[in-house]
Amino acid sequence: MTTAKIAVTGSSGAVGGRVARLLAARLGSGDPPLRLLVRDASRAPSLTSPAGPAEVAVAPYDDGDAARRALAGVDVLFMVSGAEAPDRVDQHRTFLDAAADAGVRHVVYTSFLGAAPDAVFTLARDHHATEQHLAAARARTGMAWTALRDGLYADFLPAMVGDDGVLRGPAGEGRVAAVAQDDVADAAVAVLMPAARGPLDGTGEHAGRAYDLTGPEALTLHEVAETVARVTGRPARYQPETLEEAFASRAAYGAPDWQVAAWVSTYTAIAAGQLDTVSSAVEELTGHPARSLEQVLRRS
Repeated sequence: MTTAKIAVTGSSGAVGGRVARLLAARLGSGDPPLRLLVRDASRAPSLTSPAGPAEVAVAPYDDGDAARRALAGVDVLFMVSGAEAPDRVDQHRTFLDAAADAGVRHVVYTSFLGAAPDAVFTLARDHHATEQHLAAARARTGMAWTALRDGLYADFLPAMVGDDGVLRGPAGEGRVAAVAQDDVADAAVAVLMPAARGPLDGTGEHAGRAYDLTGPEALTLHEVAETVARVTGRPARYQPETLEEAFASRAAYGAPDWQVAAWVSTYTAIAAGQLDTVSSAVEELTGHPARSLEQVLRRS
């Protein structure tokens, strides 16, 4: 069966790059070539499959005209959420409107666990707004959508430990069910391939669905630090902070207020119990159990 044309954004990044490589390995000689949408063509990975070399098109999220050109002929789109920015939701809306105008039939979007207008993690509110725009686009144009609501990335947790071996933040004794980026990519491909080989009329098995993608266990940051130390051999311990201490310890980076608030709210969302969901969606979609933090660390 011939696969409808698939495009992938963020292919120079961690998740998009994994998805692009997995798709290239799955496409056959009778399938259309994969298309990679990037902001900088020089950073696009060079991928070849039996379907031929991947196409590369430049399409910044905030450039609707470029996106419409880049998405011409695309049926199924994997959209990695844009870089953190004050206008990220506006960029997403511009890009999604361009996708609908170009005739894309199904968008698979990387959202965030607990996306809601009042989520403690401030950037999860951006994801909720984007999901709402996807739903509105569906009602207006028939473009189907699937949201992959990723938890915090387990691959990123070691980087939260400072050079002094301390993981600081106002997370209290809250827990986080962090997900492996490999599992997110596997789940994305498990949604994209049926979407591309099934009906493109919005009736596919994953259309209109939101999947919580998490690890197999919810850990406190004490347990995260202990796992990092035990597996990597580097010193690591968790030191809870107050809100005032958290903002003060991050002020030295010179980041804008909205970004510092986002960083701090990662921890307060853990404290509030909004990131401790343990979902079976990874295994249900991929057929394999979700990877633990220890497994991620041992593979890195």
